[in-house]
Amino acid sequence: MPWTEKEYPASMKNLSPEVREKAIEIANALLQEEHYDEGKAIRIAISKAEEWGSRRGISIKQ
Repeated sequence: MPWTEKEYPASMKNLSPEVREKAIEIANALLQEEHYDEGKAIRIAISKAEEWGSRRGISIKQ
């Protein structure tokens, strides 16, 4: 199921909007291109989005 800014996994609710948007983008790509199951895609996406935000000085959590 592709996620959007309005419909996303509950585990992404505390991420800042910028980091959540990146996590959604990564998770959707993992589901489509790499065929990961949803749980694994979500975990990887959150981790990678947090790294992405941290490298750019973006607040990770709301």
